[in-house]
Amino acid sequence: MKTGAELIEQIERTISPTPVLWWLGRHGFILRFAHITFYIDPHLSDDGAPLHPATIRHADLVLVTQADALDAPAVAQILEHSPSAKLVLPKSAADAAQRAGIPFNRMTTTDADLRIEYFKDNLYGRVYAIPSARPELDWTPIRGYPYLGYLIRFGRWTVYHAGPSAPYEGLADRLRPFNVSVVLVPIGDDYFSIPAAADLACSVGASWIVPVAAERRHENAFLNHMLGHRPEQQFKIFERAEKWTVPEE
Repeated sequence: MKTGAELIEQIERTISPTPVLWWLGRHGFILRFAHITFYIDPHLSDDGAPLHPATIRHADLVLVTQADALDAPAVAQILEHSPSAKLVLPKSAADAAQRAGIPFNRMTTTDADLRIEYFKDNLYGRVYAIPSARPELDWTPIRGYPYLGYLIRFGRWTVYHAGPSAPYEGLADRLRPFNVSVVLVPIGDDYFSIPAAADLACSVGASWIVPVAAERRHENAFLNHMLGHRPEQQFKIFERAEKWTVPEE
C-alpha cells in the first residue's frame, strides 16, 4: 500500500478493463476505470490521510453523498488542481458547499432517479442517484433527498456506494434493475447491521460486498458472519490506501 506521491503515481499508472478501487478512510474511495478517475466522499483533511488534496490533478468527478460527507477544504483543493473536474452532490447540499467556498459553476447537483453521463476520450460512464436514509429518507418537495447513494456504471460493471446511511424498505428494489457488481456498504452503529448489509448484497445479486467500517471490531464481526453464514458471497475488506481490482466475472 502506497501513500503520497507514490499513491498518485500508482493511480495514474493503473489502466484496467475492470473497475479499480482504493479506500481513503471513512467512507472515501477512489474509483478508476481505464483512465477515468472518480473520488467518492473523499475526506482528506484528517491527520494520516493517504493523500494531500493539492496533489490530486487527475480527478474527473468528485461525488459527495450528503452535506455531512463534504470535506469542503479538501474538495476545493481537488477542484483547484483538477480544473476540468466537477463536484456532484445532492441539490440540497449545494448552498452549504457554496458557503464553504466552492463555486456553483464547479457543481453538478442531482437527486433520486437522475442520471449523470460522463464522457472522456471515447469512454463512457454513468452515475445514477439513489435515495439513502439516516435513518429516515427526509425527503422534502423543494430540497429532494438530502442523502444519496451512487450507482456508478462502466461497461457491464456497476459499483454502488451507499454513503453513510442505514437500510430502508425498498432499497433493494431500487438497486436490482442495475445489475450491481460491487456494493460498498457502511456497517456499525447507526449504519447497516452486518446481516442487513449481507442481505442487501444477496438480494440484488452483487458479486462482491465491501464493508465500510469505522472500527476494526466491526470488520472482524463482518468476517466471522460472512464465513459462518454466507460462504458463497464474495467480499473484500480493505486496508487504508489499498488497491483492489474488481475481478473479471
